[in-house]
Amino acid sequence: MVCEALSLTIPFFSIIASKKDLRLAKTYNLCRSSPRIQCSSSGADQGPVTADKLENDYSLTGTAYDFERATISLTRESLSSPKKVTLVRHGLSSWNKEGKVQGSSNLSVLTEAGIKQAERCRQALSNMHFDQCFSSPISRAKTTAEVLWQGREEPLVFLDSLKECHLFFLEGMKNVDAKVIYPKEYTTWREDPANFYVNGVYPLRKLWATARESWREILLSPSIIDQGENFLVVTHKSMLRALICSALGLPPERFRSIDVNNGGISTFVFNKRGEAMLQSLNMTAHMYSDHVYLS
Repeated sequence: MVCEALSLTIPFFSIIASKKDLRLAKTYNLCRSSPRIQCSSSGADQGPVTADKLENDYSLTGTAYDFERATISLTRESLSSPKKVTLVRHGLSSWNKEGKVQGSSNLSVLTEAGIKQAERCRQALSNMHFDQCFSSPISRAKTTAEVLWQGREEPLVFLDSLKECHLFFLEGMKNVDAKVIYPKEYTTWREDPANFYVNGVYPLRKLWATARESWREILLSPSIIDQGENFLVVTHKSMLRALICSALGLPPERFRSIDVNNGGISTFVFNKRGEAMLQSLNMTAHMYSDHVYLS
């Protein structure tokens, strides 16, 4: 079955006040499009659209495969070659299921459903080559990484810099209970996380520094810097938010502007200056189908 997108154009301005406004609207094409999907058994004029044709016809989406400059260098030194990093959040854990605050605790383990999600991720990434896999050593991420990396000769690399944010006395508490027992701290964590302050520490600001350290470890590790260009990273939700935001030059105040589901997959490419370009964010099609991603 072939699907093609149609769009319904709705004028941005319902009333054009003058000829000047009309010229501006025409020049900048100020409109909004509401996409619809139309499916048929084959293309109307060009015959069936095959997977190979879609894969090779880059003009369909105008995909960017290279870039000259980005925002900031995460490495502050040159890489031996461009790199691609695929980020995966661990599968559903016992404390996810129970609605508990996890943080850096190692007591939350992957559930049966979480293992199945990890297996779905492995299948979804089966068409992609990875030179190395980096993982948080915390159980729920470690188990997910072991499922993803099974059958590979290269050993998993566990980085402490990929551990989840430390949330002190909130860890292990159900969210509903933490909201009642520690209303000020819990509300700050949820609504103003950059200013969440406990035991003399701003956990989220510290997490941003840890994320930058993690990027450098992944991209500049002496053991793999000249041996690979495609890396897999398995870690936690808050750390993923910090990794993604820091790569894009976003501050801790933007922490909750990004969300990542259990088993969600995101990808970055890095030029030789260590500058990042986000290619995909929180892909989850494989959670609901047998979708396999192309490298």
